[in-house]
Amino acid sequence: MKITIHPLFLLLLLSIILYGDIAIYSVIIVSLLFHELGHFIAAKIVGAHITQCKIVPYGGEMKIKDEMQLSYNQLIIIALGGPIATCIGIFISAFLPPMLSARLIEVQLFILAINLIPIWPLDGGRILCYSLLKWRPFSKIFEFYLTASFYLLTVIIIVLLYLLPQSLSLTIIGLFLWTKVIGDWKFRKYRSAFEKIVMNRLT
Repeated sequence: MKITIHPLFLLLLLSIILYGDIAIYSVIIVSLLFHELGHFIAAKIVGAHITQCKIVPYGGEMKIKDEMQLSYNQLIIIALGGPIATCIGIFISAFLPPMLSARLIEVQLFILAINLIPIWPLDGGRILCYSLLKWRPFSKIFEFYLTASFYLLTVIIIVLLYLLPQSLSLTIIGLFLWTKVIGDWKFRKYRSAFEKIVMNRLT
C-alpha cells in the first residue's frame, strides 16, 4: 500500500505551527495514521484490497480496488474502522502520562468529531449514506448527499472566513471538503451508470 500526503495537509500543519504549538505536529500525524490503520484493518476484515492511503486535511483517503463491487455492509464496516480506531486511541491515551495524554485525547477527539459529521465524503456521511442505500437507488441518495453537503459546506466556509485568522485550520479543511464534493458531483453520472449497467448492487 502506497502512503502519500496531500499538499493541503502540509498547509494545515503550517497553520497549526503559526497559530498553535509545533509539538502538536507529531501528535496529529500519529493520530491520523492510527485512524487510517482502523480503516485498513476493517478493509482487510471484509476482504477489500487497499492500493493507496493519502493523508488529507480532515484525515485520510483510501483507494480501494474495485470499490463499487463491495456490498454496502462491507463499505459501512470500512467507514466505521477509522472512528472505532480513534475511540480505541482515546482510551489508550488516557493511560499515558498526563502531558502527553491531554494532547493526544484533544487531537483524537477533534479528528473523531470532524469525521463523524454526516457530510460526504467524511466517515459519518459514508456510514449514513451507505445505510440508506438499501432502500433507495444509489444515484438518488448520492446526489442528495452531494447537494446537501455542498450547500452546508458553503455556509460553514462563509462563517469560517468571517472568523479568520483564528479559524484558519478549519477553513482549510472546509475548502478541501468543498472541492471534493464538487469533484464527486462532476462524476456522479458515471458512477450511477456503472451501477445500473454493470452491477446488481449487493446488500
